[in-house]
Amino acid sequence: MTIKVAALQMCSGMDPEKNAATMVKLARQAAADGAVYVQTPEMTGALMRDRDALRAILRDEDADLIAKTASELARELNIHVHVGSTAIARPDGKIANRGFVFGPNGQRICTYDKIHMFDVDLDNGESWRESAAYEPGKDARIVDLPFGKLGFAICYDVRFPSLFRTEAMAGAEILTVPAAFTRQTGEAHWHVLLRARAIENGAFVIAAAQAGLHEDGRETYGHSLIIDPWGRVLAEGPAVGEAVVMAEIDLAVVKASRAKIPNLKNGRDFNLDILPALAKGGMTV
Repeated sequence: MTIKVAALQMCSGMDPEKNAATMVKLARQAAADGAVYVQTPEMTGALMRDRDALRAILRDEDADLIAKTASELARELNIHVHVGSTAIARPDGKIANRGFVFGPNGQRICTYDKIHMFDVDLDNGESWRESAAYEPGKDARIVDLPFGKLGFAICYDVRFPSLFRTEAMAGAEILTVPAAFTRQTGEAHWHVLLRARAIENGAFVIAAAQAGLHEDGRETYGHSLIIDPWGRVLAEGPAVGEAVVMAEIDLAVVKASRAKIPNLKNGRDFNLDILPALAKGGMTV
């Protein structure tokens, strides 16, 4: 089945209403051009460093503006809308970095909470402690949609190949990686990581990205990508600013790629031996 898919590149600010309006504009443009699935970036609803200010605008998933708007969009446009993620208030008082998929009837099909927290210190002095505010998810997830099986990840998850392999082994044909990659890490690793995840798993990868200088002062890398199972970039967004990044994908390519390189079938269990250090002039077995 050949379908059109779209990654909606954004530069989310601190006002959820403005960000929702941008999502609506881009999704309508993508649907008008034939997309049946659209994906937004990580933290579509708001990007803000001030955690207290973020908590002040948080809602649970039933009252969240981005989720409600995405549901209405999916019904209006008769498409699948994937909110890459947005901040959601959990019943226990913590925050979830949560993605949503809504079907053409506007019903929520599934959610996914980001599993791996971005706790890093970068060379340029930036320091991030996502775990200080967000509760990590515990469940990998795939969903069987009319056009294919989607596997879920969010941003920093891309650095953990076992997540993607688990989803591919369970049948995922399209791997999704909505993100808000920093400019520094994006310049170094964005393309190679996403292409590697596609090649390793013989799957399409769709990665909608945040892009540009945000109101809170952070800078994200952009370059939203749609990649085929052979690692070829089918479509790419700009470094800065909003964009609708679209491509036609044919799931027959997944089957063909996995037949050429059947590494999902060829994997084997193995033991790991850790050998002692060699004594000077000695040997080990």
